[in-house]
Amino acid sequence: MNTTRKSMPATPRRECSASVLAAYCRKIERVPAGAHACARRTVLDTLGVAAAGSKTQAGRASLKAAAEIWGDGAAPVWFSKKLLPPVGSAFVNATYAAALDLDDGHRQASGHPAAAIVPAVLAVATSAGSSADRLLSAIVLGYEIAVRISAARDISTIRTTDTGLWCGAGVAAACGWLTGQSTAVIAHAIAIAGQTATSQAATGWTRLGHTVKEGIPWATANGLQAVALAAAGHLGPLDILDDPGLYDQQRLLEGCSRSFAIEEAYFKLYSCCRWGHAAIDGALVLAKRLQAGPNDIEGLSIETFERALTLPNQKEPQSAEAAQYSIPFCVALALVHGEKALLPMDDAHLSDGRVTGLAGRISLSSTKDYAHSFPAGTPARVTMTAKGRNETIEVLYPRGEAQNPLTARELQEKFLKLSSALSHQQASDIAAAVNGLGIHHGPAALIEALRSSG
Repeated sequence: MNTTRKSMPATPRRECSASVLAAYCRKIERVPAGAHACARRTVLDTLGVAAAGSKTQAGRASLKAAAEIWGDGAAPVWFSKKLLPPVGSAFVNATYAAALDLDDGHRQASGHPAAAIVPAVLAVATSAGSSADRLLSAIVLGYEIAVRISAARDISTIRTTDTGLWCGAGVAAACGWLTGQSTAVIAHAIAIAGQTATSQAATGWTRLGHTVKEGIPWATANGLQAVALAAAGHLGPLDILDDPGLYDQQRLLEGCSRSFAIEEAYFKLYSCCRWGHAAIDGALVLAKRLQAGPNDIEGLSIETFERALTLPNQKEPQSAEAAQYSIPFCVALALVHGEKALLPMDDAHLSDGRVTGLAGRISLSSTKDYAHSFPAGTPARVTMTAKGRNETIEVLYPRGEAQNPLTARELQEKFLKLSSALSHQQASDIAAAVNGLGIHHGPAALIEALRSSG
């Protein structure tokens, strides 16, 4: 069995990029052990985030509606006894994973692959009876294709970076590969998923919090449906990725590199948009350095990259989703209640006058220093005025980035904190099943651990 990474096949002029990506997947039998380890890390993080996300309004709504939309099936909804078709299960579980904005991400993609890829692959692997090796390899491949497609765009020229625009193609590639579809079927599934992706029409305009957000659950379901449609004979626009005005073909189809995209994932400690994490890190350091409590802070200025200013950034957000996209509010929340108040965010803090009052003393601006930093980085320069003193700090890489990674212990602590809504036994069983996946355990142990015993 081949355990090495393949180079992207040579691309004849007449061959469409979607077909090249599909052929790349089909030629890989199993990804290396190092990538499997990264997939396990990503799975554990996604499941912890989903455990907390299952308690949100969005999570409850998706669970309630999914049976009406897709009917009954055999794929489990995590942390429950509910069974749905794989597409319905993946939709609900993806909602859980994305609801709190705590899911992992990738700098090149400027988005969140795992919240789509992990639920889809686990749902399909359950129905298909896949091995642990196949399951983990599918996650790595889906992540790879999704990140390649997103990274091949010039993100500075597009209206929105919302994950729902591109993660469905990664789902199609992963689940087409996992179920043994032909190169042609995988290629058409990628194309169909891209052509029918969520529009995200309100992003960049709406200032109202909403639970559709980046459209990740919809794109997840769409990617799975694209595989079924392609397998049944539907044809997608195979040249969808070949527009040179939209996609850099070299970045999309570049050859063998030293690592898979999943090995460079970032992980989040704060339940908010990644664009605000550097500012939160910096503000917490300054407060400690100045020994300043919230009432001591006279003002706080945050300089960051221009795209961060396109967030709503409301200082008195009226919903958890609006708060997730407010850098001033999230910085103030961390300063008033500590960083754990963002793991995850509690809706009760929306009406906390101490938080909104401090948010009102926070200014946000862009600086030319960071004009070309995004999407490779999301830096911030923070200046705090407190007790008659000014202190400034620059944070180029917030905690959890590949350049500033979390330790295995920190990731484990994050999982335990977010899975506190589960019984201690269930949380322990999930962690053991993930950490042993493909080593001591097969997928059955994980699927069983994810089922509610209540």
